[in-house]
Amino acid sequence: MRSLIRLDRDLRVDVVRGFALWAIFVNHTPGNVMGLLTPRNYTLSDATEAFVLLAGYAAGLSYGRVMDRQGWFFAASRVMGRVFTLYVAHIFLFVVFTAQVGLSAAGIDSAVYIDELHLDPFASDPYRALFEALLLRYQPSFLNILPLYIVVLAMFAAVMPLIRRPWLMLGLSTAVWLAARVFDITLPSWRGEDWFFNPLAWQLLFFIGCALGYSPPGGAPISVPWRPWAGALCVLLLIAGAAMTVLIFFKWDFAEARLPAFAPFLAAIDKASLHPLRLLTMLALTYLIAHGVRRDAGWLRRGPALVFALLGQQALPVFCAGIALSFLGRVALELAEGWWVQVAVNLLGAAALVGLAALTAWYGAEKRAPRQSGNKPLQAARAADNG
Repeated sequence: MRSLIRLDRDLRVDVVRGFALWAIFVNHTPGNVMGLLTPRNYTLSDATEAFVLLAGYAAGLSYGRVMDRQGWFFAASRVMGRVFTLYVAHIFLFVVFTAQVGLSAAGIDSAVYIDELHLDPFASDPYRALFEALLLRYQPSFLNILPLYIVVLAMFAAVMPLIRRPWLMLGLSTAVWLAARVFDITLPSWRGEDWFFNPLAWQLLFFIGCALGYSPPGGAPISVPWRPWAGALCVLLLIAGAAMTVLIFFKWDFAEARLPAFAPFLAAIDKASLHPLRLLTMLALTYLIAHGVRRDAGWLRRGPALVFALLGQQALPVFCAGIALSFLGRVALELAEGWWVQVAVNLLGAAALVGLAALTAWYGAEKRAPRQSGNKPLQAARAADNG
């Protein structure tokens, strides 16, 4: 396991991202009891926020370094190459997922699966549905994270020089986020529905990650020093968020009946345009983890942490496999009952993700081995492409 993991990186980032990828697999499997352990049940943010923030961190760290050494045009071309890779992965996943659902629906209950997962256009207008999917204007359920990532990464390629002036970049990013929320601005879609994740809002979290990851030549990345009062505020925010999460997902009838003035506020905490409380929750978690877990902590290099680090370092194939496997897990849980089905779905699913990550890491290591003494900026770009 250790030989497959790049230990020279900040493993805190890889461990958190690996945990987020596992949580995405679990959360996309309805009926999975392990979903009770994922952050969406006790915080206002979930694995998606962590995924986007850390994607921005990786982009700022790796591509920013390439830009400083070889210029904006070269770095932007590397970013757009990554965008193309993500696009191909999304289309491949789209085809696999649609085929999965179509075959399963034919044998079980087509109406439930096809309607719930928004695949009904394939029944009435399949060629148009495929064309719109290629344009990212049609996104069935579970297939909306990669389009978000594609768009924000392309935005990063265009404005990459601003990373050298992080506060200006964050100010402009915040203005776009506010405009998207206040004026309900989003990208066009096929059937008039908004994007499930509005890229014009979620780009703020991505660019915050970029600012945190970028290290200017001869300098240090942006840091937010530890302050006890700030840590206390973060803890209070998380406690309040946990209470609101329980009310929203588990005690909504109570909230409507006993808290009529507060219930509309809870209902307005949206995910599509990154509600301020979801954003603040993710930043509070980041602040506490960054200061509460040392970069050289020994447990990051042992046991389960290494497994999550391996998953986090092979994010794209693990994410795609997790989405595909989650639907298979759902079918298994609906066809049979009992604790043994839960165990089988979670163990086999996790084993498949870890096995894929190990295979991808091994192949990447073999591919990089003859070039270890090669061009360092190009190696940094390849590291970003892998991460």
